[in-house]
Amino acid sequence: MTDAPATPDQPQAPQGPALRILTQYIKDLSFENPGAPESLRAGGAAPNIDMGIDVQARTVSQGIYEVTLNFSAKAERGEGGDVVFIAELSYSGLFEMANISDADREPFLLIECPRMIFPFARRILGDITRDGGFPPLMLDPVDFAGLYRAQLAKRAAATGGNEPNGNGDPAAAN
Repeated sequence: MTDAPATPDQPQAPQGPALRILTQYIKDLSFENPGAPESLRAGGAAPNIDMGIDVQARTVSQGIYEVTLNFSAKAERGEGGDVVFIAELSYSGLFEMANISDADREPFLLIECPRMIFPFARRILGDITRDGGFPPLMLDPVDFAGLYRAQLAKRAAATGGNEPNGNGDPAAAN
């Protein structure tokens, strides 16, 4: 038995979807500690933290997409709402996609891609708050599928439910 080389006449098996991270990077990072050094004294009440997260995606070139996680955290203490710290982070990943249908592209960009880069952004937020003199801000895992469904519902309500899903334009998801 001999292994015969494939001939061009033989049909090739269809390839499955491919998703690859090309790079990850901090686009913007800000940490404010306006009450220091008073806010760093031990014995103060635990601050209330208002946390926000947003996901954005845009096409960079054919098959290449940038996905950005935007985090904002504002910690306040006391009845007067004294600001303890403000942390903001925009963390991005550059992704290459192949063999992904137009209908599936948006969910990949707004669910799978953020899920892949989230642990790195979480670490940066934890480190920056710790380096600012506070206990690290450790984010709970994020349900990106739930965020995506909420975004779809909001978009459908805004358009009266007439907008089709999966138009292939990730920028339309924002």
